[in-house]
Amino acid sequence: MSTSNRRGFMKGALVGAMMAAGLISGHAFAADYPTAKVNTTGLAVTDSTVKVGILHSATGTMAISETGSIQAEKLAIEQINAMGGILGRKIEIIQEDGASDWPTFAEKAKKLLEKDKVAAVMGCWTSASRKAALPVFEKDNGLLFYPTFYEGLEQSKNVFYTGQEATQQILAGLDWIAKEKKAKTFYLIGSDYIWPRTSMKIARKHIEQHLHGTVVGEEYIALDDTQFGSVINKIKLKKPDVIYAAVVGGSNVAWFKQLNAAGLNSSKQTMLTISVTEDEVLGIGGENLAGFYSAMKYFQSQDNPENKKFVEAFKKRWGKDAVIGDVTQAAYLGPWLYKAAVERAGSFDVDKVQAALPGYTFKDAPEGPVTVEANHHLTTKLRIGQWGKDGQAKVVYTSDYIKPDPFPKGYQ
Repeated sequence: MSTSNRRGFMKGALVGAMMAAGLISGHAFAADYPTAKVNTTGLAVTDSTVKVGILHSATGTMAISETGSIQAEKLAIEQINAMGGILGRKIEIIQEDGASDWPTFAEKAKKLLEKDKVAAVMGCWTSASRKAALPVFEKDNGLLFYPTFYEGLEQSKNVFYTGQEATQQILAGLDWIAKEKKAKTFYLIGSDYIWPRTSMKIARKHIEQHLHGTVVGEEYIALDDTQFGSVINKIKLKKPDVIYAAVVGGSNVAWFKQLNAAGLNSSKQTMLTISVTEDEVLGIGGENLAGFYSAMKYFQSQDNPENKKFVEAFKKRWGKDAVIGDVTQAAYLGPWLYKAAVERAGSFDVDKVQAALPGYTFKDAPEGPVTVEANHHLTTKLRIGQWGKDGQAKVVYTSDYIKPDPFPKGYQ
């Protein structure tokens, strides 16, 4: 055997062994994808690396919710790098802090796209932060993987929404609680910014027009506010069948503790929240919301092989006491979907990556298989979890797959 043939044979044997071990995909060598061909638009892609941004609130009131997203994205990127990266290139992370301040998100997005030339960004959490950054992504033709459940009413070629939109969470969740609890009266409460206000507008329409129920109260509390005495007194007077809540960030801790102190626990009051995941429960304390419900697409307690593997890896990386919420899991999907899109496109060019991802099914998602639709949202399932004192939720309901419909007729 000649030297060149021997080298080729050894390289082939090595690749075969690594593929068999699940360490690399079939097209992992950068040499197979010359940088000049796979990066024609000046992104931060070299023969050995690709730069990707992470943009979340590591400080401020939203850090309680967004820290898990940062951890999940880093875990996914570390796992991808251990497999050989994307098209043979290791992912380098450039992390920026949105600091729970919406203009800062726009400023940091501009820095990541225009100065750092990142190929993609995993980021934002609140709709306010996403709305602030979106014009930057559209102007600079950047690529954002956005992980949070949100109100819908948006679709951008520059964003892939790995969380759920309103029809998959709000409408499906209200349908369940109305049927399960024979609920007719609802009290709506949320933090005072775009996502809760738009979500409650959609919820009110659904309650009144489709469930033939009544909204007996609607309140909004300033972000980071911790005084809920007045609204709790109003709820006590109105005695709604269901409190429907979208309080976010650090305010959640005060909200649930004060509810519990006022005697409005689950033995006396039904609540369905669309903003509390395991991340928030860690700060709230399971004893303060035991028996209440959350409408999410993912809970850490889900019993399937992919989720068990994910939970084990997450705790190994971030500590045995780490918890995983809905948005954390959705954030974990971002880097994997980006890897799939680039490999399907055979290029890092944003336009080609965008076009390659719709139609892809990620079979190894911890929540269960999800499919990327043409509107850049995912087909997924709704789950209702009932919280226990241990801070974990028992899944009491799982829907069929719900296709995303970010612009539902009659709700705009």
